[in-house]
Amino acid sequence: MSTIRDLVMPHQTIVRKLDRMAREMLEVHYQEDTLVLIGIHGQGVPICEALARRLRELSDIDIVVGTLRMHKDLPLDHAIECDVAMDQLNDRIVLLVDDVLNSGRTLIHGVQFLLQGRPREVHTAVLVDRKHRSFPIRADYCGLTLSTHLNEHIAVDLSDTENATVHLERPAVSE
Repeated sequence: MSTIRDLVMPHQTIVRKLDRMAREMLEVHYQEDTLVLIGIHGQGVPICEALARRLRELSDIDIVVGTLRMHKDLPLDHAIECDVAMDQLNDRIVLLVDDVLNSGRTLIHGVQFLLQGRPREVHTAVLVDRKHRSFPIRADYCGLTLSTHLNEHIAVDLSDTENATVHLERPAVSE
């Protein structure tokens, strides 16, 4: 079966969305000494790193960056690991970052894990929100909200830092 790919966000749009998200984070948390950004392993990490770079350029807030590793399909059956020590989360603002929010499973299990570190607040940030919730979680900071069909897929390609893209992929209809 062939797939149709529609460009949803070219590189420059992604750059603008990430800039806006970082500025929104600073508007809300400008009085903080430290923000902790945790990227979900995979595409969440480069988005997290890009947001951290922008936050450092825009402010003097100390930015701690880490990675959360989890089995996205079966999070309860596998260990969740974070390379930021739990005591570094204590009484801090933590932002959990991923590329796409679909059902909410990954984010809700990630937030649940991070709560063990006793943060003051946990917020979520995603580049694309598909609005197909199965779990009660939302994106606090979002680049683009996109209504999609369940048979469609959002493909975020961050492999080329000078030409990142987001595509909507869907099966081609046979005639």
